[in-house]
Amino acid sequence: MLPVSPEVKTNPLQKANFCSRLFVWWLNPLFKIGHKRKLEPDDMYSVLPEDRSQCLGEELQGYWDQEVERAQKDAQQPSLMKAIIKCYWKSYLIWGLFTFLEEGTRVVQPIFLGKMVSYVENYDPTDSAALHEAYAYAAGLSASVLVWAVLHHLYFYHIQRVGMRLRVAVCHMIYRKALRLSSSSRGKTTTGQIVNLLSNDVNRFDQVTTFLHYLWLGPLQAITVTALLWMEIGMSCLAGMAVAIILLLLQSCIGKLFSSLWSKITALTDDRIRTMSEVITGIRTIKTNVWEKSFIDLITSLRRKEISTILRSSYLRGMNLASFFAMSKIMIFVTFISNVVLDNLITGSQAFVVVTLFEALRCSSTLYFPMAVEKVSETVVSIQRIKNFLLLDEISQCYLLLPSDGKTIVDVQAFTASWEKVSKTPTLQGLSFTVRPGELLAVVGHVGAGKSSLLSAVLGELPPSQGTVSVHGRIAYVSQQPWVFPGTVRSNILFGKKYEKERYEEVIKACALEEDLQLLEEEDLTEIAERGTPLSEGQKARVSLARAVYQDADIYLLDDPFSAVDAIVSRHLFERCICQVLKEKITILVTHQLQYLKYASQILTLKDGITVKRGTYSEFLKSGIDIFSLFEKGNEQSEPSAVPGTPSVISESLVQSLQSPRPSLKDTAQEDQETENIQVTLPLEDHLEGKVGFKTYKNYFTGRADWSVIIFLILVNIAAQVTYALQDWWLAFWAKVQNELYFGVYVKEDEDVVFILNWYLGVYSGLTVSTVLLGITRSLLIFYILANSSQALHNKMLESILRAPVLFFHKNPIGRILNRFSKDIGHMDDLLPLIFLDFIQTFLLVIGVVVVMVAAIPWTAIPVIPLGIIFFVLRRYFLETSRDIKRLECTTRSLVFSHLASSLRGLWTIRAYKAEQKFQELFDAYQDLHSEAWFLLLMTSRWLAVYLDVICAIFVTVIAFGALILVETLDAGHVGLVLSLTITLTSMFQWCVRQSAEVDNMMISVERVIEYTDLVKEAPWELEYRPPPSWPNKGVISFNDVNFRHKSDGPLVLRNMYADIYSGRKYGIVGRTGAGKSSLIAALFRLSEPEGDICIDDILTVRIGLHDLRKKMSVALQVQLKESIEGLPAKMNTELAESGLNLSVGQKQLVCLARAILRKNQILIIDKATSYVDPRTDELIQKKIRERFAQCTVLTIAHRLSTIIDCKRIMVLDSGTQIEYKRPYYLLKNSNSLFYKMVQQLGEAEAAVLTERAKQVYFKRK
Repeated sequence: MLPVSPEVKTNPLQKANFCSRLFVWWLNPLFKIGHKRKLEPDDMYSVLPEDRSQCLGEELQGYWDQEVERAQKDAQQPSLMKAIIKCYWKSYLIWGLFTFLEEGTRVVQPIFLGKMVSYVENYDPTDSAALHEAYAYAAGLSASVLVWAVLHHLYFYHIQRVGMRLRVAVCHMIYRKALRLSSSSRGKTTTGQIVNLLSNDVNRFDQVTTFLHYLWLGPLQAITVTALLWMEIGMSCLAGMAVAIILLLLQSCIGKLFSSLWSKITALTDDRIRTMSEVITGIRTIKTNVWEKSFIDLITSLRRKEISTILRSSYLRGMNLASFFAMSKIMIFVTFISNVVLDNLITGSQAFVVVTLFEALRCSSTLYFPMAVEKVSETVVSIQRIKNFLLLDEISQCYLLLPSDGKTIVDVQAFTASWEKVSKTPTLQGLSFTVRPGELLAVVGHVGAGKSSLLSAVLGELPPSQGTVSVHGRIAYVSQQPWVFPGTVRSNILFGKKYEKERYEEVIKACALEEDLQLLEEEDLTEIAERGTPLSEGQKARVSLARAVYQDADIYLLDDPFSAVDAIVSRHLFERCICQVLKEKITILVTHQLQYLKYASQILTLKDGITVKRGTYSEFLKSGIDIFSLFEKGNEQSEPSAVPGTPSVISESLVQSLQSPRPSLKDTAQEDQETENIQVTLPLEDHLEGKVGFKTYKNYFTGRADWSVIIFLILVNIAAQVTYALQDWWLAFWAKVQNELYFGVYVKEDEDVVFILNWYLGVYSGLTVSTVLLGITRSLLIFYILANSSQALHNKMLESILRAPVLFFHKNPIGRILNRFSKDIGHMDDLLPLIFLDFIQTFLLVIGVVVVMVAAIPWTAIPVIPLGIIFFVLRRYFLETSRDIKRLECTTRSLVFSHLASSLRGLWTIRAYKAEQKFQELFDAYQDLHSEAWFLLLMTSRWLAVYLDVICAIFVTVIAFGALILVETLDAGHVGLVLSLTITLTSMFQWCVRQSAEVDNMMISVERVIEYTDLVKEAPWELEYRPPPSWPNKGVISFNDVNFRHKSDGPLVLRNMYADIYSGRKYGIVGRTGAGKSSLIAALFRLSEPEGDICIDDILTVRIGLHDLRKKMSVALQVQLKESIEGLPAKMNTELAESGLNLSVGQKQLVCLARAILRKNQILIIDKATSYVDPRTDELIQKKIRERFAQCTVLTIAHRLSTIIDCKRIMVLDSGTQIEYKRPYYLLKNSNSLFYKMVQQLGEAEAAVLTERAKQVYFKRK
């Protein structure tokens, strides 16, 4: 799915009139669609122009750049907070005034209420003036509720939008920074950490903006309420306010704790997501080495530490919410007790004014204020983390890439540099060379000699400590490990250039991709998934090369492009690509294929970062230096190789191409040639539809807790609510007695009255204490159950993912899987328990309030029942749409993460091609897509809230006027009770419905996690039948009519394989790239289930568990994972960066090989494990393997034919079919054999050496 272009579906909000904006009518068409069917991404409205990621990000970036400059002048640390404040303070302040007005309307409601109750108390049927006044107060009450509703939603909508804009802007800056990180900074951060910044840290902005204004509003409202209370009941109000102040101070202290806990939690989450990212990237290695259980244990222990910290912060949160639940009750209780102690008498109307004023304080001071403290303290930590990331070193553009004016050149003089600033030995030392157009510089040297570092120096990725590098011209770069991004093969090759058919086809031919593309289902329009599902390593290498050639740059930096391909393709690439198409370009080729050195304009040999010798091929010959000897490490004498002095003949086409001028690529493209956007295709994942089922809730609550705990939780909830409601009820009786004392019906000195008062007070105290205790118990219990449940579901998902077949990881991009582990699990840890508790509290409160109201004045049931029905219908109608939008929000978020992960993997390539801007635009497009869903999520919940509040305002009107009409039948205490509860109910009822909808939406995260706990599994790891411990003691493998496909509906990649592999012998497997060599190993390891029979020592591989099978074979793959190695500054204890970034590719291969050798199995499989290693080291390794594994069965897949020429037998594969399977000597005697042709491609000298070697081995064995 391509990012949506702005003209797709304009946002109706842009044209909506005032009323439509106020009551969110412009969303009605979307609700109608959502009511009829599941919403699709195309139904979303495009993001508003002022909310676009690009303009928001650039605006904030501007303020940040100014702040960095200012800090440098003043020699201080720059503050991201200041930049954010400068950018957003105006709009944020204006909306703050709205809150002020909104809370003002809350405070006047109790005054109207008090006047109405006092009218009922002093009711006089003959006084019409008092009646009219009372009606005016009722109208005032209704109006203030309505005005409050409108202001509240205007405020929330605009404030949440500010939060969204800030989050989007910061994400833009984080990605922009990620594209500019220097290599040393890349070592300090990881993909997992950046994903965590983009998922959990920036979320704080959405939350903090909502509550921030209450930091000043809460205390201000508290002061106002105190003044009004003083006017009503005098000094005793101070006792209640003292409670409030103590609690506010306590919550501010708790806020400090939150920030320290949050910084611990984020660090632990970083760790967990980083490890998870490594696991997903190296899943093939993990499966073949049977490491699943070790990684499950590792990540589970990280998660355990994380959850224990989360629990501590959750308990603090629970206390905050419990205090919100009980605070107004404690304040009222303390106020009335002090009133009794001070011997003040108050009327019923005064009692209810006090109650309602304290209720008005309840939200802003006891819920929003502590929330603000908590969110601000967490946001400060997150801003600090984001700032630290934004201050990491960037890559410095050391030299200007001047436009090519015919003077293209690469000139390096006395260049010295090292990757680690602290290391004593530089990576490169004193390098000097110059390359001009039409020259080919070949760079050779053993593993870790600094060849790739030399290319990074030219690219500007390795900054010099001494010397200069001047590069004039545009660069194209092919990395040693090819990078393809999610998209079609064609978009990978074009990489933003315009498609020109002839030129494109010429490039395809030059890069030997014709046959490969014909094998793909849709040829070059086949989409390659994030890990390039259908492409082999060799195919990816050629796509990377084609991308470089199509760019038609001036300077080509090729980092060992031949290693992943076989001899025939390698020869084709060298002749057609390097010697013909790139003939007039500057080409720097790092290679281990020494047969091509004689055609280089100059050769540069490196050892430990120092030039051993530089010169032409003939100069090397004259000086008598054997190039091979330059690779020797120590005194290792290896078997004789082709002496470069022997004359050799290269194919005729190459000779011609070297003599004639190069056939130019159809009028070389100019720099200003039209470019297009890079077409990255990241498909949206499927999402479930319909409502979140009961089963999801059941799984969530019983994740770790059994039913007895759940039942106990339900009982605690009911008990807490009963005490809460009884307290209100009891207050009405107490107010009645107080009223009669005030008006002199009772005398305070009367013994019975004293007894009644004490009895009322005693019960009232008991109810208040139980409300507090039960409230706290409930909060802590819910957090405990849900945090543990989140841990259990995380562990289930982890195990399920590691039990999934390899195919699952090809289908699902890393960003999609990490999204579940970061954002969805983050929701379950952080937001869901809070919203759940809030919902349960509010829901039970509403029920309690309604019961008390109906019990006090039965006719209130008449408006309550339709109110409940309307709310229920509205909620249902709302959820049909909102649920789909929430699911779209989750899936569009995955795209942002996938794009980030993909960009980080291809960072050097993106920078070499100067494609940063295009990738930034793509990122912004994905952000805008996510913002579309997010904005609709905000607006739909506003839509619901506005309608609920308007209906509530009508309900208040009905009750208020009803009470005045039926005044003669009513008791003042009951009227006060019902009216105060109605006002509470208005805000509570709509909040309850909204939170229930929010719970339903948040449960989608749980649903997404549960979806991953139930993936298709590969075969069991262990079966009842276990092979004997000594198995396989011989290592005999037989293939009998084996067919193999990577996915059940995919094409066959191996067909009708028959082969017997005998004990203790060495076998070679060769064929062009994509012939099915690695698939043969996949079938042996059952990475997908093969058809037909594969036996090892007479046991069918399908009869035993996967772990029993895989752990008995050692494999060294093409893929690398994080390990430790010698020969580095800290020897074996060197810390390795993510994916082993601080090792060369060859060094990583040696690490993997060492790992395989250490396992000491009877069967050893080497899958192109030395492709990135120089020939000398390769020969040395093969010699060691022959010695170490003399008794073992060894299968070697190789492109370097010298590696396998002394094998017992050689299997030649082509397009998944076994073409030949004989001794090398027999194959070389037959000039029609495919193997013979492959050997001849190496050139006559090399072919002669290999034929001689095969002959020697054959007669020696005889």
